[in-house]
Amino acid sequence: MNNALVLTKVVKRYGDFTAVNGISLNVPKGSVYGFLGPNGAGKTTTIRMIMNITKPDEGSIKVFGQTSGEETKARIGYLPEERGVYKKMKVLDLIQYFGRLKGKDPKQIRTRALELLDSLELSKWAGSKCQDLSKGMQQKVQFISTIVHEPELVILDEPFSGLDPVNVEVVKDMILELRRRGTTVLFSTHIMDQAEKLCDSVVLINRGEIVIDGPLSEVKSSSVAEEAIIVEYDGSGDLISQNTRVARMNDFGKYMEVYLKPGSTPQEFLSDLVGKVSVRRFEVRHPTLNEIFIRSVRGEDAAATLPEEVTV
Repeated sequence: MNNALVLTKVVKRYGDFTAVNGISLNVPKGSVYGFLGPNGAGKTTTIRMIMNITKPDEGSIKVFGQTSGEETKARIGYLPEERGVYKKMKVLDLIQYFGRLKGKDPKQIRTRALELLDSLELSKWAGSKCQDLSKGMQQKVQFISTIVHEPELVILDEPFSGLDPVNVEVVKDMILELRRRGTTVLFSTHIMDQAEKLCDSVVLINRGEIVIDGPLSEVKSSSVAEEAIIVEYDGSGDLISQNTRVARMNDFGKYMEVYLKPGSTPQEFLSDLVGKVSVRRFEVRHPTLNEIFIRSVRGEDAAATLPEEVTV
């Protein structure tokens, strides 16, 4: 069995509203798998079904070959979207408490808790009450509590939400460390650039349905993943706009963003320009995951007008 998690045609309805509509996923063991989409796409609903918090109306969910339920919970570490710690408890006591809930040896839990506190730069706060920590530090404590029992599958619902840039990097490094240890990580986010840096595979959903699913390399080479050519130049822009290789272009004043017709290459386009305009910059820009998602969901025209991150 090569998959840690398998969802087959999962459906969840709330009255007349279908929150998740026939989602099927295969999450390989030992991978970092991004569960991506705008707010309200159905990510959290799906995660809650994986965790057996809510039941699917249709379909099945298998965790390491078993039906998701009580018998699989000890093998999973789950960081919910809703943040919170027991504020009166001391940091180390809180982490050990959650580790023991998973049935692990208290000595092993303590050792691992101290290691993780050190890795996330919280060692000096081990004896402090959680209420004395900043919000970002409390979130890191909750992250440690999620992984202290060394689960085989870690599920993180919006793990970067509310973190400052420094702590985003700390958590990102921890996710990569989990992968190096052979742990499977599934995390949801609407911040595409973080997923692009971390994920082996991604699934992009919108309105409860899968838009794109597969290894990141394949997603980025898909038919919707157009390359753009950035051209800064001196001379007439007509020579660019009238070039027969150009499918469309966006004129930003100081530079042009050019998309070529199928079958045309950047090298051919550059050869057309040489000697006719003075090219100061010629850069082939590969599409970001965010742009691929926008183009898939809203069409190509929207990709030029939406902001850098999808936060709808």
